[in-house]
Amino acid sequence: LGSAKDEAVAMKDRFTVALDAGHGGADGGARGVNGTVEKQITLLFSLELKKKLEETGRYRVVLTREDDRFLRLDERVRIAREKGADLFVSVHADAIAIRSVRGATVYTVSDKASDAEAAATAARENLSDEIAGKVPEEEQDEVEDILVDLIRRETHAFSIRFARTLIGELSSTVQMVKNPHRYAGFRVLRAPDIPSVLLELGYLSNPKDEAQLRDPAWREKTMAAIIDAISYFAKANGAAGG
Repeated sequence: LGSAKDEAVAMKDRFTVALDAGHGGADGGARGVNGTVEKQITLLFSLELKKKLEETGRYRVVLTREDDRFLRLDERVRIAREKGADLFVSVHADAIAIRSVRGATVYTVSDKASDAEAAATAARENLSDEIAGKVPEEEQDEVEDILVDLIRRETHAFSIRFARTLIGELSSTVQMVKNPHRYAGFRVLRAPDIPSVLLELGYLSNPKDEAQLRDPAWREKTMAAIIDAISYFAKANGAAGG
């Protein structure tokens, strides 16, 4: 009994990663040229990444969704906060009209978008709630906003640090877009106290990217790079198990 209790305490103390499989339920997300549905590939990737992170014995991993269900964007953030996440990674796979565009992108939150494409991506992702007919909860009052803003500034610096680390690891493994660190007003990245990034694994509108996302070997090497980035970030932030 004692050892089981010790194990539970040790697990709680581990660096906690929240993986957010984008879209779900009524919101299917992007659709690939050969029929891949974003909500399915993001869930598969998140489930596989959770398993690999847990196999290291160094992390506690929580998923915002483990099946094909719809979650409001604020619910995804709430789950991560309730589970005590130290890092939030939202997993997506984009699609645009220009089929030749391909590669992975890492986004952080900002009120001002880095470029027009980042602004458009955020607008598409933020439509998730409207697609399913869900209305987000009201914002908190002004005094609370000021306090939250102070915390958010420090968290934002950590988000940028992790984004750069993640890009550094991914760049030697997978193809990235030009200027791979971009930012815009993503609602799902607005946890005031959890460093958060949104990872677009590639473009389902590009046949090569879509094929890679469906390839277990490609997913495995991509996950290895993500795990390395998480390890560096956890160690830099004093996580005993990182």
